[in-house]
Amino acid sequence: MDCLFCKIINKEVEATILYEDELVMVIMDAFPDVDGHTLIIPKKHYTDFTEIPDELILHINKIAKKYSQFLMDKLNKTSLTLLVNYGDMQAIKHYHLHLLPAFGPNKKPAQDKNKIAQILLED
Repeated sequence: MDCLFCKIINKEVEATILYEDELVMVIMDAFPDVDGHTLIIPKKHYTDFTEIPDELILHINKIAKKYSQFLMDKLNKTSLTLLVNYGDMQAIKHYHLHLLPAFGPNKKPAQDKNKIAQILLED
């Protein structure tokens, strides 16, 4: 399969991993829209939200709750957008949930993603 996220999950492509369990991986977006732009991806390939089991959606949402607060605390933000693209808007055809701190009409463009990764990975 020629899926970028499957390659990341199989460690064939490098990514900044913030969290991983048996079902999902939380990674930094390689081309962030805002500082802290993070993705939650299931380890099993599902093209979009219509294919993914409800139990896995619940697990992803549980992880999203945890990491939304983590991102806002670490980056000193007071808001966060959860986003799932579908159809033509979905660039990578592997279900993923975007966590976008302080994303909205007054958003600031992403800064140095390596600096942000260091902030998020420090204890």
